[in-house]
Amino acid sequence: MTRVGREVRVRGYPAGPVTTGDFEVVEVEVPGPAPGEVLVRNTWTSVDPGLRLRLRPDAPAGYFVAFPLGEPMDGVMAVGEVVESCAEGFAVGDTVTHAKGWREYAVVDPAEVQLGGIGTLTRVELEGAEASWFLGPLGGMGLTAYAGLHVVDALRGGETVWVSAAAGAVGSLAVQIARLSGNRVIASAGSDDKVAWLQESLGVEAFNYRDGLDDRLGALAPHGVDVCFDSVGGDHLEAALDHLGRNGRVAMCGSISDYESEPKGPRNLFLAVSKDLTLRGFRGSSNLHLMPEMRQLIAGWLATGELVHRETVFTGLESAPHALAEMIAGRTIGKTLVSIG
Repeated sequence: MTRVGREVRVRGYPAGPVTTGDFEVVEVEVPGPAPGEVLVRNTWTSVDPGLRLRLRPDAPAGYFVAFPLGEPMDGVMAVGEVVESCAEGFAVGDTVTHAKGWREYAVVDPAEVQLGGIGTLTRVELEGAEASWFLGPLGGMGLTAYAGLHVVDALRGGETVWVSAAAGAVGSLAVQIARLSGNRVIASAGSDDKVAWLQESLGVEAFNYRDGLDDRLGALAPHGVDVCFDSVGGDHLEAALDHLGRNGRVAMCGSISDYESEPKGPRNLFLAVSKDLTLRGFRGSSNLHLMPEMRQLIAGWLATGELVHRETVFTGLESAPHALAEMIAGRTIGKTLVSIG
């Protein structure tokens, strides 16, 4: 049986903010799986800040490659259902995660390592969990949040942790993991609505960074912070260096302030020397060994309601480019997703 499916392709690399005109949705014939492959009907696909880094002629060194123009966008996480299988260990009806999202159907080889292993075809058991959670708290977002706190030794509790971009997919999880691990958490976000959600739903102290970084951090943490979980970079990293105490640590998982503009490094980098600070860059996919313990921990918190998960959902594959533009502009809360159907 010949299937026809739609997929999103990059039409041109944006010079500034992402627009829907940078993409096109095309219909393609979907081949059946070859021996060792499976055919997946995608039901959910992810929208992540890191996609913006791949919408350039050259992605940053050491990162995932740029999306080629006019071709399928490989390397985007998705959840789906197996509809045909020619691979051992995968049966029709299985729920799986993989890295061929932003399309309705995907032929996937389970032997192919994707996104450093985090996107390799994997069968998941729902067992009370929502399928979309495997793109959020039980997937790469949860791993990134957990790994970032782990690599700077912030899971032991008893410290003051500042989380930037705290209402986003990773930030909102880092806030809660840090708090549930016994830390005092200060959260920052870019709108009053987000701040209210952080305070009322996640139960942490929060402020709008547009009202000023230094003044608000100084008021909330007059004796400094111990750890900063930063995915913003730029002026946020500069503020972190100012407000970290001696032997403070920064977990750096992104620099979203630079994704659509010229990079602006911190002017006070010498404070890393004078304060004996640790600036630790990391990637979730480099910490796959933490996935089992992260999933067990977060699944338990989700089951008891101790951890709150919020999604901003866009409907229909054609909405994926708009979803990305809205997320990069800061107009979504929690995990941004596209429901394909």
